[in-house]
Amino acid sequence: MPNAFAYLMLMIWPVACVVMFRRMGIERAIIWAILGGYLLLPPRAVFDLPLVPDFNKTSIPNLCALACCLWVARRRVPIWPESRVMKVLLFLFLAGTIPTVLTNTDPILFYSVFDAEPVSFVTGGLPGLRLIDVLSIASQQAITLIPFVLGRAFLSSQTGQRELLLALLVGGLVYSLPALLEIRLSPQINIWVYGFFQHDFGQMMRQGGFRPIVFLPHGLWMAFFFMTAAAAAAVLFRMADRKARPRLLAATGYLFCVLILCKSLGPLAYGLAVVPAILLAAPKMQIRIAVLFAGIAVLYPVLRDYGLVPLDRILGWAEAIHPDRAQSLGFRFQNEELLLERAHEKWLFGWGGWGRNLVRDLTTGEIISIPDGEWIIVFGTFGWLGYLSKMGLLAVPLFLLLRHARQDRPTRAVAALALILAITLIDMLVNAILTPYTWLIAGAVLGYTESTRRQEAEDESHLRPGAGRPGLAKPLIG
Repeated sequence: MPNAFAYLMLMIWPVACVVMFRRMGIERAIIWAILGGYLLLPPRAVFDLPLVPDFNKTSIPNLCALACCLWVARRRVPIWPESRVMKVLLFLFLAGTIPTVLTNTDPILFYSVFDAEPVSFVTGGLPGLRLIDVLSIASQQAITLIPFVLGRAFLSSQTGQRELLLALLVGGLVYSLPALLEIRLSPQINIWVYGFFQHDFGQMMRQGGFRPIVFLPHGLWMAFFFMTAAAAAAVLFRMADRKARPRLLAATGYLFCVLILCKSLGPLAYGLAVVPAILLAAPKMQIRIAVLFAGIAVLYPVLRDYGLVPLDRILGWAEAIHPDRAQSLGFRFQNEELLLERAHEKWLFGWGGWGRNLVRDLTTGEIISIPDGEWIIVFGTFGWLGYLSKMGLLAVPLFLLLRHARQDRPTRAVAALALILAITLIDMLVNAILTPYTWLIAGAVLGYTESTRRQEAEDESHLRPGAGRPGLAKPLIG
C-alpha cells in the first residue's frame, strides 16, 4: 500500500502547478505540469471518491494544468477542433459512453450449478452499469482529453513544439540517473520513496539483470519513455546550430544506450526505426512514414478479425530473436483471441467498466484472460464506436498533417512529433501504453495543421484585388 508521503505528493502537486504557471511561460508550464506528474507522482495511489473519476497521477496533473490555464494564466482554452471529422470524433469519444451504459445495465452472474432453474446457485457477479455511471465515465473521458485540448491550443507553434521536445530530452536525461541505479541494484526507488512496489517484481528481471521502473507503471513504460527522449534529442540535434550539435548528438547516443539497458525489445525496435528516420529522412518523408504506421494501427483490428494478420510468421520472427519473446508474443495473441470473441458479443458499444469486458470462469468469476494491447481494452470496453473515436483522435491529425505537407514545407519538430505519435499507435496494438504526453503531442500536431491552414487563408486573402480596402474586394477568377 502507498505510504502517507505518496498521498501527500498527490495533494501538493496542485501547488507545484500554480508555482510553475507563475514562473514559466505557458507552454513550458503546461508541459511540465503534465509530464512532471507522469514521471514523479506515485503510481496506483488514488483518491477514490464516490461518483467521480479517481484522482491519481494522471487526472490530478491534467485537471491542474487546465485550471491553471484558466485562472492563473487567464487564458481562453478552445475545446472544439476546426476539422469537422475531429469534431465528430471528439463528440463520439465523450457521448459514446451513454449507449455503452444503457446497453450494460444487467449484472453478470456466476453460477456453481447450471441449468438448475428455478433454483439459482449464484457464486458471485459483476454489477450492471447505472445511469449515474454516465457522468463518471464521461468525466473520465473528458479528463483524458485535457492534454489533447491544451496541446492543440498552446503547443502548436514552433515555440511550443520545441518546448515539448526539450522537455522530453531533459526529462529523459534526469530520469536516466534513477533508472541506471535500478539497473544496477534492482527496482527499489518506488519502495524507498512511496513504500510499495507497483508491479510484479519478476517481470522486472530479464537477461540476468533488471529492468528499471522508478515511478512508472511498468518497465515497458520506462523503456518507451527513453525511446521518445532519444527521438526528441535526435530532432533537436537536427535543428540545432553548429555549437550545440555535439552536446545533442552525445545526448542522443547516451539516451539510446539507456534504452538498450532497459532490456525491452519492443521500445528498442521502435527506437531503431524512429531515431534513424529523424536523423536521415526529410520531414515530408517522416510524415509519410508516420501516416503508414497510423494506418496499420487503425486497420489492425479489422485485419485481425478477418485473419489477415500473419500471426505464425510474426511468431517465427520473434522465435528467431529469442524463444522467450516468441512465448510472450504468443501469449498475447492467445489472449487477444479470447477477448475478441468476448468483444463480439457487444461489438458496437462494448461491455462498459467493472471488468465486464474480460473473459472469466463461469463458475468462480476468476479472470482467465489478460488484456495487454490498448486497442483490445478499448474495443472490449466501448466497442467499435469507442475504438474508432479514440484511435481517430490520435491518428487523424497525422492524415491532416500529410495533406498539409503536400502544399507546404512542415517543420522538423512537427515531423518528429508525428513519428513519435505514430509509433505510439503501433505500440498500442501490443501494450496499454497511452501516456498523457502522447495526448499533448497529438494536440500539438492537430493545432499545427489548423494554425498553418489559417495562415495560408490569411495570406491568400491579402493577395486578392482590393484586399484591405473596404468595398473594393473582388472575387478571384478561376
